Amino acid sequence: MSRKPVPAQSGDRSRTELVFDRPQLMAQLFGEFDQNLLALENKLGVYITARGNKVGLEGSAEAVAQARDVLHGLYNRIVRGEVVDPGLIDAVIAMSSEPTLAGIIQADAGGGAVPQIMIRTRKKTIVPRTIAQAHYMRQLLNNDIIFALGPAGTGKTYIAVAQAVAQLITGSVQRLILSRPAVEAGEKLGFLPGDMKEKVDPYLRPLYDALNDCLPAEQVERRIASGEIEIAPIAFMRGRTLADAFIILDEAQNTTPAQMKMFLTRFGENSRMVICGDPKQTDLPGGMNASGLNDAVGRLEGVEGLSICRFGSGDVVRHPIVGRIVEAYEGTS
Repeated sequence: MSRKPVPAQSGDRSRTELVFDRPQLMAQLFGEFDQNLLALENKLGVYITARGNKVGLEGSAEAVAQARDVLHGLYNRIVRGEVVDPGLIDAVIAMSSEPTLAGIIQADAGGGAVPQIMIRTRKKTIVPRTIAQAHYMRQLLNNDIIFALGPAGTGKTYIAVAQAVAQLITGSVQRLILSRPAVEAGEKLGFLPGDMKEKVDPYLRPLYDALNDCLPAEQVERRIASGEIEIAPIAFMRGRTLADAFIILDEAQNTTPAQMKMFLTRFGENSRMVICGDPKQTDLPGGMNASGLNDAVGRLEGVEGLSICRFGSGDVVRHPIVGRIVEAYEGTS
């Protein structure tokens, strides 16, 4: 790969050469027709040349340093079996420009070291793609109750399910309990076909999907049958004490304050509880003021043993257009 250099910018210019020790991985690092390198040139304002397992960087000292860190980070992720896509490139660039994540970037960029934060399940290893995700993963390790607030596509529920599966596999919890409010979005449950399970299962489908992404399908079915994994509407939690369990409440913005209080007070010994939701997207008739999630955050922020992690449109890890859609809607709210 060799192209005409980008025009010189004002300020000091810097040049450096990177040498990677696995030439067979260069095709994945560079991308088809060098599209990954082209993306880095456009996003970081550097000029990149590539021959064999050597990559040359030229540009401002700051841009070259960032491009070096990003290329090392992408390379180490490829070594661990991750697939480089445009979303991952954007995420690694964002993380490399965030000074508070220096420890993770340093570990990811140097000498093939693994990142300090990761979640291992039977099917995959999950590493943070944004600063907020890295903070969230730390809170999942250090606090008993975690509120994860933000728009769809930021990984709130997915990461919580992955952490729950990891703890179930290692035996640090005995049960995994996943719950959602069954909000009747324009239709009464009684008019839907089937028995109660068939009526509420469509509301719980996203939780099944996350589970199947972290565990083989046969294990999911076996653990559900044995009671190790339970997926149920929030109403089914009433009157119980949930001990030795990892408990996740998804779409928590659709709970009422009474439901949220009931759910939080189910917390038992040796348990961890994660409450996920988007405070701006409640389907309750009374809107945001009727949401048990907003009520709980207002009452509980600052309580010892409880943390609140907030995500924004910049943390969306789906297609980039999803982040722009979220920004457009938030700008009009």
